[in-house]
Amino acid sequence: MIVFNLERDILVALLLESDIVDPKNSKEAEKGEGQLQKDGSEHETGNLSKDFPGESGKASAEPDSKDRCRDGQDWDKAGKDDPGAFAHAFILTEKRRDAILGNSIARKSGVVNARTVRLFDTLTREVVPLKPVDGKTFRFYCCGPTVYGPAHIGNFRTFVMQDVLRRVLELGGMKTKHVRNITDVDDKTIRDSVAAGMKLCDFTDQWRDKFHADCEELNCLKPHIEPSAVEHVPEQIAMIEELIEKGHAYASDDGSVYFKISSFPDYGRLSRLDTRELDLGKTQNERANSDEYEKDNVADFVLWKGRRAEDGANYWGSPWGEGRPGWHLECSAMILKYLGKTFDLHSGGEDLVFPHHENELAQSKCSCGGEFARHWFHSTHLLVNGKKMAKSSGTLYTLGDLADQGWTAMEVRYVLIGANYRKQLNFTMESLHAAREALGKLAKAAEGRKAPGYRELAKGGDQGVFTEAFERLNEDLNTAAALGELFGNLKRAESPDDWRGFFTVLAALGLTLPEPEGVEVPEDIAKLAGLRWQARQDKDWAASDRYRDELAEKGWIVKDGRDGYEVLPS
Repeated sequence: MIVFNLERDILVALLLESDIVDPKNSKEAEKGEGQLQKDGSEHETGNLSKDFPGESGKASAEPDSKDRCRDGQDWDKAGKDDPGAFAHAFILTEKRRDAILGNSIARKSGVVNARTVRLFDTLTREVVPLKPVDGKTFRFYCCGPTVYGPAHIGNFRTFVMQDVLRRVLELGGMKTKHVRNITDVDDKTIRDSVAAGMKLCDFTDQWRDKFHADCEELNCLKPHIEPSAVEHVPEQIAMIEELIEKGHAYASDDGSVYFKISSFPDYGRLSRLDTRELDLGKTQNERANSDEYEKDNVADFVLWKGRRAEDGANYWGSPWGEGRPGWHLECSAMILKYLGKTFDLHSGGEDLVFPHHENELAQSKCSCGGEFARHWFHSTHLLVNGKKMAKSSGTLYTLGDLADQGWTAMEVRYVLIGANYRKQLNFTMESLHAAREALGKLAKAAEGRKAPGYRELAKGGDQGVFTEAFERLNEDLNTAAALGELFGNLKRAESPDDWRGFFTVLAALGLTLPEPEGVEVPEDIAKLAGLRWQARQDKDWAASDRYRDELAEKGWIVKDGRDGYEVLPS
């Protein structure tokens, strides 16, 4: 494994590139190098040491908690003396190294018989095939949580659907690189950490850990890289400098920096904003300095916020004075570092289309060129009891809230994937009851059968009678249709291929099945079932039928086996 630690190693890497493994002639190729979950791959756990070697992955996967807690007073000497120049040099070094690293990975990997996945693109408003720009690894970015409190089930609908997309790609033979950020510095995290009297990093770490625990409960795969905004302030400063240099941004008297919307003619294309709606040039007002706002108040947006008293100790040095980055800039800087100028897909909830993703697109294309995201994937809002979720009405459920009511995370996940991601989903207690029943039915059907591991399923193979169920997922992630096909073919499943297909669809949906629970049978029902069994042994078919009908009237059925029988509710 080549690890790039210093600028000089770039020269070494260039000399070593001729020795990079040729997948056509290597032993790895014989083992299926192009398949995602090859032997030894740690994609499933998010470990970068094998699939994405290099310091950028390592630093993000194992962040230094001390660095995350730095504020304006804790900058190292280089950052204090000239933070702008320091950041610029830092990001250039990272770009060069990552470019070589990315080329090396691309030459060592390949896609083998990957299925075609088609997905609706928010920008073009068409369902189009997903194709990796390098022909080998599908690289995508997901806007992660703002860690100022527990994520609610509306947030998790988006994260779960992103997880389904990744699973469908991987189980279809596609290698992926999944980056999901942590927003740990913005208006909300600063406001609430100051109110709690806590250091920003201590405040956000507790909610980041809670988010990770919830994701694990929901069986979401870990991203390969999970950078945080606080860890990447130098990169953000460098991007702002580039925007100013190119005439796309300007500093104000209070030490803030704004993006000039009028400098980007395509602004509003993603969210379908009519240019007549744009109120260009507004900067000196409360809205323009806020991280979030509505369409009817579009204006130049903030890239760097000058230090304010209410920010407390949460500020960094910059060429424009002390302050902190704006929310929209954070994702652009992290995307550039880990995915480059052009990557395959950007995703989030539909509420992020404007202003967040619109602003990301503008500042990224203006700062470094490239295509930015080639595909945009957004999930629709979640309703609860037919209405918008609201804390005031007690419908802003977290996973913990529902667990307190006796519902499992897997039952919640089943509901969240129950409707197509482009359609509004109405979350109700009745839907959780239905999910429990459905999972129980699937568990009963698979009783006694061992599910192959995720990596084994990702090697591909015939899916038998469940082929159509998996195909439904490949066509715009039609989870509802896939579930319908799954249940519709349960009685037809017989062969090993059939059951491999069954478990492949479950893995794509991210569903794990509960252990089948025994049914408590009342004494009188058990007695009738015993009399019926004895009548059958005696070949007294009339008595057997009579007992069967009596059981049916009481709401029970009997399933006969070779050596016994099972009594179940009808």
